[in-house]
Amino acid sequence: MRAPIGSFDNALPAADRLDLLPAPVAEAVKKGGPGTAELIHVDTDPAIADTAAFVAYYGEELMGSSANCVIVLGRRGAGSTPAACLVLSRHRVDVNGAVRKHLGSRKASFAPREFATGETGMEYGGITPVGLPAGWPLLVDPAVADVPWVLVGSGARRGKLILPGREVAALPHAETVPGLGLAP
Repeated sequence: MRAPIGSFDNALPAADRLDLLPAPVAEAVKKGGPGTAELIHVDTDPAIADTAAFVAYYGEELMGSSANCVIVLGRRGAGSTPAACLVLSRHRVDVNGAVRKHLGSRKASFAPREFATGETGMEYGGITPVGLPAGWPLLVDPAVADVPWVLVGSGARRGKLILPGREVAALPHAETVPGLGLAP
């Protein structure tokens, strides 16, 4: 199968690659539902999973289609609210503006690595919007949904997932947040 973007040698429907996906991602793919129907897995080298190294190896044109999923914590008083944020890789998440306001928090910050990996069941550097913990909001920058095909982590450093941008906003608990991604 040929991936709709990039020139990957090894692309298959994600449903055929469950063995390469962390348990929460594999469960979401098996369950089906919004955002998973056209999901494609590309098998890639985990040593170059970070965006800059990845696009340098697989093609600079992928920068326009790549999105990063980061875990944040919004805090108000003694409580905290986790959320996932999805922005184009060339942008940064407006944690102290858009995220804080959207979550109704006094303070927001990137979640510690141990929290992000422990709570999601995913590997650091491969966190994906597919298979997030139940009830977590998925904040999506509108620019991500406007990309025809989006390349995101697979939940593991090995591999990436590709899905239509319009499907990102259909993922469970997804909310489009204008201004979430800030251009450099």
